[in-house]
Amino acid sequence: MVAEQAARRRADSRDDILATFTRHVAEHGYNETNLAAIAAELGLSKGTIVHHYGTKDRLLAALHESYMRKRLDEARCIVERLRTPAEQLAGLLFSFVLYQVHDRDATVAFQREIARIAGGEGVRLRDAYLELVRDVLRRGTDSGAFRDGDVPVRSLLMFGASQWAWTWFRPDGPLAAEEVGGTLVDMVLGGLLVHRSGLAELADPRGRVMLSVRECLELDVPGPTP
Repeated sequence: MVAEQAARRRADSRDDILATFTRHVAEHGYNETNLAAIAAELGLSKGTIVHHYGTKDRLLAALHESYMRKRLDEARCIVERLRTPAEQLAGLLFSFVLYQVHDRDATVAFQREIARIAGGEGVRLRDAYLELVRDVLRRGTDSGAFRDGDVPVRSLLMFGASQWAWTWFRPDGPLAAEEVGGTLVDMVLGGLLVHRSGLAELADPRGRVMLSVRECLELDVPGPTP
């Protein structure tokens, strides 16, 4: 019993360190994040942080891996719950924007420092996420639902548009994340779809696609290892 309690305290301490580090990176950026300040905030020694993670770079790698593991599980859930490539892509596009309010600290920290992250398990997970999105695009094109085009370029343009939302989107602003997501769906699928008759339903912030996305983001959905 004593050993279990000690193990739980170590796990809690490790989780608290990562969560606090994530918030500091989101608020101040990696360069301005200081391990001594995190230790002081948590009432720990800096040595405890070093014991759990080693270096600040390893903390950033842990943030990257944790973030991408959650996002990949959620993306798989969205693709499994929605039926057609158009619905699946709409759901993924909604999720790209909803991450500005769902797990926001981790999203901002990840997006503002993505160019700094190289190597490790997080990159493998990020590649798996990118391939999932590209597979939806390929299936949509192969089925005739999407116009022909360069799948890698299309995927990078979508990520490029959404990954900078942290610089301008405000959760307390005039537009809800669902509304901004609907605009992104309308813009992207409006250019991809061969037949646009169902576009309004796909982009509806209160529609079935959005409901499926919200369910996936609110559930702790386990995903298979890619």
